[in-house]
Amino acid sequence: MPIWFGCPFFREYIMSAGMVSASKESVSHVLSNEGGGHASVIVIGGAEESLNAHPGSLTLNILKRKGFIKMALKHGAHLVPVFSFGENELFKQVANPKGSWLRNVQEKLQKIMGFALPLFHARGVFQYSFGLIPYRQPIHTVVGSPIPVKQNLNPTTEEIDQLHALYLQKLKKLFEEHKSNYGIPAHRSLIFE
Repeated sequence: MPIWFGCPFFREYIMSAGMVSASKESVSHVLSNEGGGHASVIVIGGAEESLNAHPGSLTLNILKRKGFIKMALKHGAHLVPVFSFGENELFKQVANPKGSWLRNVQEKLQKIMGFALPLFHARGVFQYSFGLIPYRQPIHTVVGSPIPVKQNLNPTTEEIDQLHALYLQKLKKLFEEHKSNYGIPAHRSLIFE
């Protein structure tokens, strides 16, 4: 998130690890390296998706997120679908259904500050009833096959929509192929919003 790059010392720390802002300019800079060999990893759902991150939730805020597709087309960067099973099990979140007063406040603060404030809790250091340390739950990240993308400096809306649909299809396929290995019942599926 761009806000982290405004914090002195922390900015230097994360930049020393090779991280850059998820802004269009930063991602474009990483992908335009002449020698290649650089990858850009983006958490597409971002702040909005964090408000839906309740245990057992399989909802991804991705339907309106097409900037990463346009960037991949402009730079000819392959897209790689990735899904992490168990991420939403690390913390519990105070109930905030859409339309509730809490969710409305969270969404207004998100628009003002640029990041969401989910009210979460987990376990403590010496007890399991309350704290901010994540629950001891495994996270299994599965990586799909790369989707080759031909460079197009001026992609049309149709080309962006077509590649976006292909990405969603491959992401859903990746999830369906691996969900039984990680305790997701056969009747459950990803929900794209």
